[in-house]
Amino acid sequence: MKLASSGYAAIRTLEEASVAAVLLEYKQEGMDAEAIACHIKQRFPNLPIILLSAYSEMPDRILWLVDEYVLKSEMLERLMPTIERAHRLGPHSERWPQRREAAA
Repeated sequence: MKLASSGYAAIRTLEEASVAAVLLEYKQEGMDAEAIACHIKQRFPNLPIILLSAYSEMPDRILWLVDEYVLKSEMLERLMPTIERAHRLGPHSERWPQRREAAA
């Protein structure tokens, strides 16, 4: 597992290391999650992005960019299975759906 302290650091890490998926915090300082996800999808179009947030409502424009959306309140039930699936399918799997709906 690789950790990055900012969006810029995350992009650098992706250029230098192979990863199975990206776990992206929605609210952060500096480069916002939408800009990071957009860059990742342009540069690494098949790399799964898992959006993590405490917000139950997300703008559609970010939901179109990510493969999974996990609420922090759902982390125990959904986060590990989502990460395990990303690891199992790999970053270039076409089995990832184009968009995931937010869980109600």
